[in-house]
Amino acid sequence: MTIDLLPGERIDDLQRNGYRIIQDPSRFCFGMDAVLLSGYAQAGEGARVLDLGTGTGIIPILMEAKTKAAQLIGLEIQKESAQMARRSVALNDLQDKIQIVDGDIKEAGQLFDAASFDVITCNPPYMISQHGLQNPDSPKAIARHEVLCTLEDVIKASARLLKPGGKLYMVHRPFRLAELMVVMHDYKIEPKRMRLVHPFIDHEPNMVLIEGVRGGKPRMTVDSPLIIYESQGVYTKELMNIYYE
Repeated sequence: MTIDLLPGERIDDLQRNGYRIIQDPSRFCFGMDAVLLSGYAQAGEGARVLDLGTGTGIIPILMEAKTKAAQLIGLEIQKESAQMARRSVALNDLQDKIQIVDGDIKEAGQLFDAASFDVITCNPPYMISQHGLQNPDSPKAIARHEVLCTLEDVIKASARLLKPGGKLYMVHRPFRLAELMVVMHDYKIEPKRMRLVHPFIDHEPNMVLIEGVRGGKPRMTVDSPLIIYESQGVYTKELMNIYYE
């Protein structure tokens, strides 16, 4: 399908199922965290999946390629990003599987029925403070800082929208891991699985992948660390398997 691009936009090859995505580097481009989250999240056959703060729609598109989920919905508050995501869905002819919805994570409980999703994913803003932001309303600031939603907003919405036993998958920064687990537990989403991500084997982790279960019993598995690079610019075999499978 031919899709008209707006000024500044480009089409990037996702190297999965022939899928492509529209991006605008002046707004925001997906990163390694989104790729890792789409590989970490599990969705069974027929599952209904919601991606909170979907941005350009990268996680629903990659999860459609990797899982047998029946329906994937991306919720996005920035209208320009949501429109870009819709055009990427159309570019890949995935309109029957992926839907992009305009809306605020804080109002997700009014947009969707309670307990209606098997899986929720989220790659949220990592930074708490708006200190030093020259333009808090810019797309990059909104993606990186808690300008329009907080970690608690994400988990509160997930607790309402997940079915009992449904799973929440998130990627975040290790420096907020204690807060992440406490808030999940407070909203009765029990942390069940975690994996730390290291850029190199001798570097400290810079990301954490976590799975929580709504109403789950206390017991957590810590997976082996994931190393991104064997050497500068050379991905590990495990990382290549996650991306290319």
